[in-house]
Amino acid sequence: MSAAERWLAWDGLVNVRDLGGHETDAGPTPFHAVVRADSVRKLSDDGWRALTDYGITRIVDLRFHEELEADPPADLPVEVVHLSLLGDGDADDWEEIDRIAAAAPDAAGATAAVYLEFLERFRDRFADAVRAVAEAPPGGVLVHCHGGKDRTGLIVALLLRLAGVSIDEIAADYALSERNLRASTAAWLADAQDEAERARRARISATPSAAMVAVLEELERRYGSVAGYLRAGGDDDETIERAAGRLRP
Repeated sequence: MSAAERWLAWDGLVNVRDLGGHETDAGPTPFHAVVRADSVRKLSDDGWRALTDYGITRIVDLRFHEELEADPPADLPVEVVHLSLLGDGDADDWEEIDRIAAAAPDAAGATAAVYLEFLERFRDRFADAVRAVAEAPPGGVLVHCHGGKDRTGLIVALLLRLAGVSIDEIAADYALSERNLRASTAAWLADAQDEAERARRARISATPSAAMVAVLEELERRYGSVAGYLRAGGDDDETIERAAGRLRP
């Protein structure tokens, strides 16, 4: 299934795609089960109608608490579950994460190292996010953060891997976000005060497929499987099975 067939044109967003159509040994993942997106706060009224018409019944919002000033309107027939995937934004956490990125040999290595640090440091929150998908009511689940590439990209990678999608295919889907977000990140890059900061922002904006391959391979080396990782974070077998079942044929 091509990326174009998974892309969704919801007015106000630029990085929305269905997780259907990914190949597994049992057949392709289903459509209308899980959708990934950039922040739903940017949806127009037409965009909200498209979301609800698509069958979304739960939104899992991974943003920090301070990013929640423009939540979805309360009268929408969609349940919103918020959990701050990467903690509470403590300065000490982010200073150490910046040092980890700076020590990496290249951009893809920096992204992989930072993602693995996220996955270890906030393991219980990743397990909570997967549980929020597993326990959703009947209908589709939308997972989003701000740009829909880092926090969302990692949760989506865990879900797809649970369903049996190959690491290479997951990485290819992850890589699409850089292109989708290019126009919206151009001003942020141009506004950097010097070349060093511009290079840092360019690295943060990138979604190299090699980084996601490295992350999933290393996570499975450490824990045996994504399911093993989620168990270590507090999810039980029933929750893991329900999460996987969302995207099984």
